Amino acid sequence: MLFSSASRRFLPSILSFSDVLFPPATIFFSTKTINAIPESRPTHTNFDPPTVREALDSYCNDWRRSYEFFNWVESEYNFDHTTETYNRMLDILGKFFEFDLSWVLIHRMQQSPFASPDHATFRILFKRYASAHLVSEAISAYERLREFKLRDETSFCNLIDALCESRHVVEAQDLCFGKNRKLDCDSSTKIHNLILRGWLKMGWWSKCREFWEEMDKKGVRKDLHSYSIYMDIQCKSGKPWKAVKLYKEMKKKGMKLDVVAYNTVIHAIGISEGVDFASRVFHEMKEMGCKPNVVTCNTIIKLFCENGRFKDAHVMLDQMLKRDCPPNVITYHCFFRSLEKPKEILMLFDRMIKFGVHPKMDTYVMLMRKFGRWGFLRPVFLVWNKMEELGCSPNESAYNALIDALVEKGMIDMARKYDEEMVAKGLSPKLREELGTKMVNGGYHTNVNCNK
Repeated sequence: MLFSSASRRFLPSILSFSDVLFPPATIFFSTKTINAIPESRPTHTNFDPPTVREALDSYCNDWRRSYEFFNWVESEYNFDHTTETYNRMLDILGKFFEFDLSWVLIHRMQQSPFASPDHATFRILFKRYASAHLVSEAISAYERLREFKLRDETSFCNLIDALCESRHVVEAQDLCFGKNRKLDCDSSTKIHNLILRGWLKMGWWSKCREFWEEMDKKGVRKDLHSYSIYMDIQCKSGKPWKAVKLYKEMKKKGMKLDVVAYNTVIHAIGISEGVDFASRVFHEMKEMGCKPNVVTCNTIIKLFCENGRFKDAHVMLDQMLKRDCPPNVITYHCFFRSLEKPKEILMLFDRMIKFGVHPKMDTYVMLMRKFGRWGFLRPVFLVWNKMEELGCSPNESAYNALIDALVEKGMIDMARKYDEEMVAKGLSPKLREELGTKMVNGGYHTNVNCNK
């Protein structure tokens, strides 16, 4: 990895793999190669799949570094990769469109006595192909599953789910019901639910209604999941009162709501009738024997925060810590989006980490952008340093948030150094007039003399 002088000034250097995993009593910042491992290092028995997966997560925004570590832990420590660690590596490779290398890894799995490709493996592959808008490649991958004895209904549902998740619903619907259909899906509730959720993702509300009515015409049985999706559609299309109407219809039919359905109803009632009415449904839910989960509590906290009722939101947060429902990173995001004082945000950010909730890249980016908009540079660097301290490799959104904050404060030279660092790591910076950056023959170019 390459780091600018600006990085070295504000951040500790990245340690070698062995130093990251086995920190010595006195840490010396080092950029030595991974082969420079003292003989006193622990043997491979100190590695387990969760540790390896956590390390891969740390390098998830640098696929070369991830792949280097993946091979290193196997060759240097004789670690036997499991299907889980292979799958995590495949997900990282797919994120950077390294599909040829992904297939090489899948064939390595076939040869391994400790790991073999499973449905999760190809679900990841379908998802990455679909998110890269490589629909034909995703379908071809499904066809190849005969080789792995996994071309079945589960894999087909995973393919349709991946396509719908990435807004390729037209293609998914054609595979299910068109002339190129792969399976007979006319009466499948699960397939119809996946397509319905795909139209929800697209935000095509008239198509959602048309498909919902078509399910009735075809005699497709609507289950609890169908109703939960359509309630969510009504909420997102700006008609939460219709979601509440569906909720009453479900109760009239004697359908027993699960936590997913209740979460949708609480959100709908909170929007249409207010947070106090949502709280009543929350208590009704508990009385009906349906245990709230973290999403339920997050929904209530979000409603409180959006209404400026931070005291009530903190009460709910404290209750989550006392119950068997620990808060997650989304819980804290609800606060971060609404709070308006940097000191309060940073205190809550510290509390979040103290209680073992690890920030996501979205957390760092959200906070840096927020502080940057407010013109507070010191909190931006506090968040940036914490990101590096916790072993999270910055992605292009994080770099761009930092650079925007520096440009806003007129610190052009430092901003340019981070800009160049991004390019050196293969990330895509924004084109900024202040830095003299522009596209030249389809490539990225920096005019270093732009301010001279």
